[in-house]
Order: sequence, then C-alpha cells, then structure tokens
Amino acid sequence: MSASFHAMWTSLRPLGRCDASGGYRRYAWTGADADCRLWFRMQAEARRLDVETDRNGNQWAWLGDPTAGDAVVTGSHLDSVPDGGAFDGPLGIVSAFAALDELRARGVSFKRPLAIVNFGDEEGARFGLACVGSRLASGQLTKEKAFELRDADGIGLPEAMAAAGYDPEAIGPDPERLARIGAFVELHVEQGRALDLSGDPVGIASAIWPHGRWRYDFHGEANHAGTTRLVDRHDPMLPYAETVLAARRQAELAGAVATFGKIAVEPNGVNAIPSLVRGWLDARAADQESLDTVVAGIETAAREHAARQGVDLAVVRESFTPVVEFGHALRDEIGRLLGEATGAKVPVLGTGAGHDAGILSASIPTAMLFVRNPTGVSHSPAESAAEDDCLAGVRALADVLEGLACR
Repeated sequence: MSASFHAMWTSLRPLGRCDASGGYRRYAWTGADADCRLWFRMQAEARRLDVETDRNGNQWAWLGDPTAGDAVVTGSHLDSVPDGGAFDGPLGIVSAFAALDELRARGVSFKRPLAIVNFGDEEGARFGLACVGSRLASGQLTKEKAFELRDADGIGLPEAMAAAGYDPEAIGPDPERLARIGAFVELHVEQGRALDLSGDPVGIASAIWPHGRWRYDFHGEANHAGTTRLVDRHDPMLPYAETVLAARRQAELAGAVATFGKIAVEPNGVNAIPSLVRGWLDARAADQESLDTVVAGIETAAREHAARQGVDLAVVRESFTPVVEFGHALRDEIGRLLGEATGAKVPVLGTGAGHDAGILSASIPTAMLFVRNPTGVSHSPAESAAEDDCLAGVRALADVLEGLACR
C-alpha cells in the first residue's frame, strides 16, 4: 500500500504545477486538466478497471458491473484553485486507488460494484462556479445556466469543453447513473486544524456549512487621477474597500467567515480613477440564519458606502449551497466500521468547505473522511499532510470500503 501510494503521488505531483509559485493551476478543460485525466485513466487501466467518461465530463473507473446497482463509490477531484496545494482533491483519488490495492492485498471478495470517480471542475477556478461536474449530474445546474458560464478571457464553458474534445450538448442531469450508487464516500485532507488539535490522524465529517459566492459590482466614474478633485470623484474603489472591512466585521460578530478574494478593476490604470470595481465575496457560517445575517449586513454596509461616494452597486448571488448534514445512517456505519478496525472512536467534525459529496448528498447517501492537516493551511502551496497520516487515511478508506462493498 505504501509503495503504490508513493508511486502514484510521485507521478501525479508534477502535473499542472507552477514552478514560480510551487502551487497548482489545474483548471477545467485545459492542458493540465487533460494531463490529470490521462493520469486517472492510466491508473485505472493498470488496475484492470473499466473507465468511462459521463455526459458531464466526470471520469468513472469501475470494478464490477456499473449497471448492477447499489454500487459503492469513492473518489474526489483533480482540478485546483489558482496556485492551490497538492492535497485538496488529489489525495482522495490517490487514496481511492491505494485503498483498492490494499483490499486486493487482503484478498477480499466484492459483493457490490465499486467505482472510483474524478469529478470535473470541482474548484470552479476557471468559470467561477464550484462543483460543476457534480452539480450537472445531480441536476442542480441546468444546461442553460452552464452554457452562460464564462472564464476571465470570455471563453464559454461549451467552447472550452469542445476544444478539449467533449460534447457540450450532451451535458445535463444523470439520474440513471446516480440511481446505481448506494453510497459515496469522499476522502479529503482536512481544511482546518481540528484533527491536529485532537491528535487524531483521521476524522469523519458531520456536516458542511452553508456557503455561497456573491459578486459586487461598484459602478463609478472614470477620470484622471491627477486632475480630478477629491470632492468631484465617484470612485468605486472606496466603497469596495469599506465593504471588505465590513465583511470582516460582520463575520467576526457572527462567528462566521467572509472573504473578498478576487477583484477586477476597469480600466485598471495606475493614473485612472476606476469606472468599475468588481469583487467576489465568499461567505460561510455554521447555520443558515448566521449566514443570512452576515451577507445582509455586508450588503447593507456596501450600499451605504456606495451611496456616500455617488457610486452605483449591483449584487449578484452566483452560487449557493445550503447546509449539508451527512446522513446519520451511513455516517454511523462508517464510525462503527472504523471503530472495529482500530479499536478507537473516530472523531466527527464539521467543515466550512464545500465538496462534491455535499452536492450529491441530496441525491444519494454520502459521507466524508478527513485526513489530518498539521498546519490547517489549504488552497495554498503550503497545504500539507504527513505520509503516515495519508496512509492512515488509505487504511481507513479501505476498512470502510471493505465493510460496505465486501460484506
């Protein structure tokens, strides 16, 4: 198991890596994405698995009959945020293949079909919407809305898919495929330090916080930075800056998190007052009421500051995922299986990060395992996990898959 994990990690690690930052730029339907997809296919075929790509570009590697029903599925994604870390997503797929190697080494017999899946465009780094592959499959994203997605260069999702050799006209809900799945278990590096603080290498997810993305468009008036009096300006950068500070204050008051992490400025000249400042808000909270309070408070502050500067403001909710409480039956069964295997109780913890498992939870039974992250850093080249903890995650996943698919 250790050898196979290390070999896979070594072969995957260079793909899509930026030498300058040390992070990854594996964006949907790009060359780096194609390299990752080829890597997935090669790993699957080396294990004598049947590989197929569904109508939405998600890859599936099957052991057993895909049409038999009640399948056990595991996996995650291979794409990344801009200059993201090596573990977010890929750890779940590498661990899935390694867990299958471990189960074969144990000599177990499978009573249910098993699949390993690579969901496409989970991070939403290129088109601004997270979990596109799983949203399309579950019907949470319509074909019409998907066709409206554009990247920073104005390239639409259909164009990008076609350029990568996929048929965009085929995308849409895939209820027949999802109906064949009895359980989906996603392993992921923890995006936080709860396990590090508790001293546990592996944990089980309880819930995913409600979260969303909002676009704030501050429309002002372009003018000369050197000749326009301060009192005559309609500078959209000022209310934007105040809104960033307001987001921090509102989040602190509610025990939530709110972040403006992306900004676009027009005309984007050093000596020009902007005509437009567009910022994207990411907000998350432990419950819906807290999230609503935070988002409403940020918008109220933004409108007040915009009015004070004579700037117009438009706010658009680009995506939203309600709270996901993972099904207790599957979660408890996983806890029981891991307890039997290790003789210890595995901690259960919540997370503020979204995942394909959260999207699919409305359609099929889903659960998540977390692997300890000693720093808690994620979406950064500094993201890390010790190899011993990763291997503990593989063993835990193998124990879960054996319990679900082989008994």
